[in-house]
Amino acid sequence: MSEQGKAPGPAEELLRIRGLQVVFDGFRALDGVDLTVGKGELRFLIGPNGAGKTTLIDVITGLTRPAAGSVKFGGVELVGRKEHKIVRLGIGRTFQTSVVFEELTVVENLDLAASFRRPLRSLLRQRRGVDEVVAQALETIGLTELADRPAGVLSHGQRQWLEIGMLLAQRPKLLLLDEPVAGMSRDERERTGRLLTEIAKDHTVIVVEHDMEFLRRYASQVTVLHEGKVLVEGDVAQVSADPRVQEVYLGRSGKEAAA
Repeated sequence: MSEQGKAPGPAEELLRIRGLQVVFDGFRALDGVDLTVGKGELRFLIGPNGAGKTTLIDVITGLTRPAAGSVKFGGVELVGRKEHKIVRLGIGRTFQTSVVFEELTVVENLDLAASFRRPLRSLLRQRRGVDEVVAQALETIGLTELADRPAGVLSHGQRQWLEIGMLLAQRPKLLLLDEPVAGMSRDERERTGRLLTEIAKDHTVIVVEHDMEFLRRYASQVTVLHEGKVLVEGDVAQVSADPRVQEVYLGRSGKEAAA
């Protein structure tokens, strides 16, 4: 068989989570989660409210300390590391609520996000023009024409794209996006889906999402959480057809789903 005809091998492992437990006042938010994500994956993380999705992202980014377990990124243990050190390893995230600086322009928001990787001497110099990394982020998120507009005048969808652009300006290896299409119009969701697909060509992306239509259109691999545990993993067709997912996430039995 020719090189072109060979089936692609498994992706190189980037994120490896084993035995992860988080307990809040006796409640097990995460209960022994095992999860592996390869380089270049566009992984969707779904589940009903309270399943542990955001808690899992909080642990990866250092916002929450687990009671037990391991989170390795590129072979480096993240548990016990401070948030800023995890960012510098190449992990970026968005939140459910916007964190853009409304008084600054779009390009200033991107430039500020990119600045943490620059040496101090370059920050003290007055820069002319737009940094190449910032310009690329602007083009990727489709906001080049709005570069000099204050972020406060952007639509909801544009603000979400700006946040994603701010992550890209930090040149991360892994992006964690918490419900990126919540509150968006249909057109904005479609544009966001295309954006995520484009970003995943050069990055690993984990998306926490509730929108099942969006997931079916744009997800490749899906992990379903339920009661703090991994319920099932697979491609969209496998996960959608699993009766356990239909029962706990879609709220209907397999027989009803097939009707």
